[in-house]
Amino acid sequence: MRLDREEALALVREHTKNENLIKHMLAVEAAMRAYARKFGEDEEKWGITGLLHDFDYEKFPNKEHSPTEGHPSWGVRLLREKGYPEDVCEAILGHADYTGVPRRTRMAKALYACDELTGLIVAVALVRPNKKLAEVTVESVLKKWNDKSFARGVNRQDIERGAQELGVPLEEHIRTVLEAMQGIADQLGL
Repeated sequence: MRLDREEALALVREHTKNENLIKHMLAVEAAMRAYARKFGEDEEKWGITGLLHDFDYEKFPNKEHSPTEGHPSWGVRLLREKGYPEDVCEAILGHADYTGVPRRTRMAKALYACDELTGLIVAVALVRPNKKLAEVTVESVLKKWNDKSFARGVNRQDIERGAQELGVPLEEHIRTVLEAMQGIADQLGL
């Protein structure tokens, strides 16, 4: 199957109405594209993987953390039916620890590493005076990192584990994701 971003975005919009969730997927897409460029990988495949990783979350949030039902398993079944490559499907499954799917590829490791971090960066932007990503620095993210009451829903251990699995120092990881998000700040409304 030839991967097509417009088809992937249509699938996201078909299954997700929450604009903030769509913006999250766009942020992860941008971060994945940045890592693909950094590692000399297939930017389109990596970007589409980031774009699609949560497309089923709104309809099937999976609060029970079932490894086979709900998000992301439901979405991956649909992607497989549509002929998406298995490495894309495995990366999406692997971004949720509870699926038990190991992150074997660099793409899967990058998706896991970027997912939570985009949320933390957005939270940091939203407390800046103008609520803009342009005002966010690696240092401002690290300052909020240590404030455990800030953005409580962001799992910092997952971010650290993701950066470690990817083989990238935490500060460098934050910089890569932040710069990628700053590059699409208008799309993110930040």
